[in-house]
Amino acid sequence: MPFSPKAIVWLSAAGLFAGSFACTQPLSESSAAQLTEERRQTLPDTSGYERRPPQDLNGIGKYYLGRQIAHVMGHEGASWLERSDRQQEEGTDILLRELRLKPTDVVADIGAGTGFFTFRISPLVPKGKVLAVDIQPEMLTALRETKDRLRATNVVPLQGTTSNPNLPAKGVDVVLLVDAYHEFDYPREMMRAIRNSLTPTGRVALVEYRAEDSKVPIKRIHKMSIAQARREMAAIGLRLTDSIESLPQQHLLIFRRQ
Repeated sequence: MPFSPKAIVWLSAAGLFAGSFACTQPLSESSAAQLTEERRQTLPDTSGYERRPPQDLNGIGKYYLGRQIAHVMGHEGASWLERSDRQQEEGTDILLRELRLKPTDVVADIGAGTGFFTFRISPLVPKGKVLAVDIQPEMLTALRETKDRLRATNVVPLQGTTSNPNLPAKGVDVVLLVDAYHEFDYPREMMRAIRNSLTPTGRVALVEYRAEDSKVPIKRIHKMSIAQARREMAAIGLRLTDSIESLPQQHLLIFRRQ
């Protein structure tokens, strides 16, 4: 049916009003997720991310500063975290010694999982805290059960997200990332949040399998080189201050605020 010019103007104004009103209504979770994905696909990406076919099927097809991000290990693999030969294979006692923790330190164990490191750090910081962060509720449930059993009162389980570990601002002395960083869906956002959580003298201890060593029996996508780690940390304002190579298979890289 034909419309008069006045009717067209009225309809246009009504549509504008309706659109403005709609923007004030809360989005459903599915609608919000769809809108976020649409924006991600249409807006220019200036943060170092790109999407392209996975070079390795163990990756998610998302790249950060040239490195493909690996799939997250689900809670179904929790037993691997607690395997009997882990201490010898990874030199976990050496790692804890190299951290040189003080009794009053607040330590954030990011990607804490079942708490393998959390509950080994806990007695080393009797006057401090261990913030055990994970994004999987199943991991946090297991961690809380162990906390109750061990009566580890200085352990604080925290539910993080894929882009924010929910740490206190300027309240963390040491952030420990053991074989977790390479699986972050949003490494830039996570590390920016972690940087903001550091005290003025705080440090990040990044532990990753050595990409430079072909003899390390881990898939390439689950390894990192010093050069790549330095590049990614520098992008959010962290500088490499120490590279400790006393672990059998992994880098221990210490970063601080620039």
